[in-house]
Amino acid sequence: MTIRRPARAPGRAKTASPRPVTPPAPVGRRRFAELTGSWRAALRIARRESRRSRRRTALVLAMIAMPVAALAFLAASYDMAELTPEERVDRRLGVADAQLQWIANGPVGQDEWGEGWYTRDGELPAKITAAQLTALLGPGSRVTEVRQRVPLTLRGPHRDEVVNGRVLDLTDPLARGLVRFRAGRAPQQPGEVAVSPVALRRLDLRLGRAVAAADGSRAYTVVGVVEFPDDLGPVVALHPGAVPPTGPGPDPDGVWLADVPGTVDAALVSRLNDRGVVVTARHPTGPATGADGTGLGSIVGDNPNDLSTGVLIAGLGLLEVVLLVGPAFAVGVRRRRRDLALVAVAGGDAAQLRRVVLADGVVLGVLGAAAGLLVGVGAAFAARPLMEQYVFSARFGGYRCWPSALVLLGGVAVLAGVLAALAPAWTAARQDVSAGLAGRRTPARSQGRWLALGLALVVGGAGLAAFGATQTSPAVILTGLILGELGLVCCTPTLLGALARLGRVLPLAPRIALRDASRNRAAAAPAICAVMAAVASSVALGGYLASDGARDARAYRPALPTGHVLVYPIGTTGQPTLAQITDAARKQLGVGPVAPVQTPNCGTERTGYCDIAPVLPPTRACPWQPGVQLPEAHRRQARADPRCQIREIDYLGGYVEVEVDDGTALPLLTGVDPAATAAATAVLRAGGVVVTDPRYLHDGLVTVRVREVEAAPDRETSTVRDLPGYALPEATGQPRLLLSTTAARQLGLSWSPTGWVIGTTTPPDEEQQARFAAALRPFGTLSLSVENGGPPRDVSPLLLLLAAAAGLITVGAAGVATALAAAEGRAELTTLAAVGAAPAVRRLLAICQAGVIAGLGSVLGIVAGLGTAAIVLVSVNRQYASDWPVSDPYPFLVPWPALGVLVLVPVVAMLGAGLFTRARLPIERRLD
Repeated sequence: MTIRRPARAPGRAKTASPRPVTPPAPVGRRRFAELTGSWRAALRIARRESRRSRRRTALVLAMIAMPVAALAFLAASYDMAELTPEERVDRRLGVADAQLQWIANGPVGQDEWGEGWYTRDGELPAKITAAQLTALLGPGSRVTEVRQRVPLTLRGPHRDEVVNGRVLDLTDPLARGLVRFRAGRAPQQPGEVAVSPVALRRLDLRLGRAVAAADGSRAYTVVGVVEFPDDLGPVVALHPGAVPPTGPGPDPDGVWLADVPGTVDAALVSRLNDRGVVVTARHPTGPATGADGTGLGSIVGDNPNDLSTGVLIAGLGLLEVVLLVGPAFAVGVRRRRRDLALVAVAGGDAAQLRRVVLADGVVLGVLGAAAGLLVGVGAAFAARPLMEQYVFSARFGGYRCWPSALVLLGGVAVLAGVLAALAPAWTAARQDVSAGLAGRRTPARSQGRWLALGLALVVGGAGLAAFGATQTSPAVILTGLILGELGLVCCTPTLLGALARLGRVLPLAPRIALRDASRNRAAAAPAICAVMAAVASSVALGGYLASDGARDARAYRPALPTGHVLVYPIGTTGQPTLAQITDAARKQLGVGPVAPVQTPNCGTERTGYCDIAPVLPPTRACPWQPGVQLPEAHRRQARADPRCQIREIDYLGGYVEVEVDDGTALPLLTGVDPAATAAATAVLRAGGVVVTDPRYLHDGLVTVRVREVEAAPDRETSTVRDLPGYALPEATGQPRLLLSTTAARQLGLSWSPTGWVIGTTTPPDEEQQARFAAALRPFGTLSLSVENGGPPRDVSPLLLLLAAAAGLITVGAAGVATALAAAEGRAELTTLAAVGAAPAVRRLLAICQAGVIAGLGSVLGIVAGLGTAAIVLVSVNRQYASDWPVSDPYPFLVPWPALGVLVLVPVVAMLGAGLFTRARLPIERRLD
């Protein structure tokens, strides 16, 4: 078959048919597509790598997920514990329509929920009755009173127990809605009570049993077990007839629950506010009432210093996580250097290589965040009953998990993964491609600029922390500490190189451990810095707490000689006699000297209050008052004036205790020697006075002033007398003025017994005090005050907690770094096995590797922590050096308990590494 083509006109050229031309894509869109595709490929590679290296993935996920889970647990628990306004109102009202509190006789203003209020005048109303409130509410209304806090002391099986009493009529449905009955019934008589489960266990009670008041005035029968959702502690529900009225005025803790026939609207709330009643309605009735809402004070802005401090503490935690996770990414990059070299040979640039490594951080950060959030929220929901009972002591609201906080935690976890992979990504982008393809290790080199940058950050951070200490700004101090820590991070690789060169003289195992740490600086340096940061924080805060404790101990002023006991009666129902106190002290405390303590007061015909105090002579009184802001020149003069050379505690705690005595209680109150006691007793029996501060004595006299404040306002009288006196040398205890009975009569005073002082050689323990109180229980309720000779010397729980956290981080970082070094150095271990090394060499090598990480990090952390504590303490002392009154400086003390824990931690890490490392060396055989 023949096909004829149409003839082309002569002279016409042959032309191709035109094709449509695609316009080029915009540059921005093309770059975005390339970036998106590059990240998509990097994330696929990271996901594949996470599946291939399951152990490393599990390690990184655990280190990221654990802090996220802990913070998610706290966030969810806090959100559930923080009640919403509706939940708070439901808890306060129960089944009532409103809660009323009559606080004034004039108009009041309040917020919409009745939680904040103010009044223009301070005049309190008279005693309130239910009839008055129902008359204000209108016909058909009903109210019942609830008194929230009534102190109550009951006799327990071993000692007297102080519980919170609540007065309410549980037979009334309005009050019954405030509690949850667990067993029994509501109290129907004044002699019946219902107790909470905690009070039931603490008082060792059962339904139907009786419990007595500590003073023996009455007994109650337990008829019910109830739970107050707002207080899960020891609470006793009392019948309204069991507690007498508090006085002519309203009870400050008393409220009324109201049931109204209609609804609580804005008009009713306004009418009650005009009569001085604050209303808490079930539903808000509108904006705050009152002409001026500035006095409410219910909305207070967050302190920016607290916010910045919290952010910086979170930053320190984030840095710690980054330093702990960083070695795993560094080892992963070294094991994948051939794959990364192949990506570079295939045309990948440095940015694409960085994305491949950073994608590992993104993937593992997302997985760790998801796992941590699920575990934390699930644990918070599961542990909710325990948190309610033992931590918050109140029932939570609804099940919530604070979504915004969880999103923030997830973002921080992803950021931690990315930051941990940042340094390895930068290293991977700069590696030698040919060395990576050949599997050769690129020698580590420390650049001088990193050392210079690190030293600059250390110096700058120390200066900033010192400046923050002078300004008492925690945010500035933490910023300086973070900068100093980053500087030490930059200096650590150089330090590792120097130590590796010094390790040539060491035996085989420690020499190899130092060489591996120097060659694998990308993995070893972050682990060492993580240990250093945790130890430095613990040591710095421990040093400050130890110095603060020593300063408090120096400023402590005992009330009595060490071991002596003051006994005060509580209430007026009954008091033991001196013979009964002496007999109980001899039998239960094993001591004999007991003396009564008598306190002066205004005469029997006076109705006011008398302030009795000795007066300094004008030539010995400091002309400046400590409460006044003095200029610098006057402060300098006051510091140089001998009359003003008294410590700050002496100015601020300058109250003088006044007693009436004939010399009997004097040695027990002051602890002076027999010679001084005899001289002071002679002065007292001669009608004089005795002071413990010799500045008050002038020419054998003591000036005593009695300032009487009458019950009527603006009526005050003063009496000043010069009385024969004696000053005790080196008396123990607070400043005292002992008046003889003759001197008290001259001043127009009377006196009455207020307690007893017991002299002991050693402070009685809690068991002795309980036995002593139990022996005197039939005669009344007593309060004991024991002088231990100083403030409590127990180790701060915060200090031990920090030391434990630092130890846990040290062991974890050493274990992670040792395991990674063992996985990385498998070829070297094979070589050791091939040349005939003993199996114990591998275990000894693991011990040395853990010792390098934990030991070097702990040493650097202790040095950095002590230096930080010294900078802060010196700066604070310099700030207070120009103040007057002169304050005690902070001494520099080493926190030995924390250091003891931190010194043992590297040993524990080394022993753990040796215990969990197999002694058998790996042997690899080439397959032909």
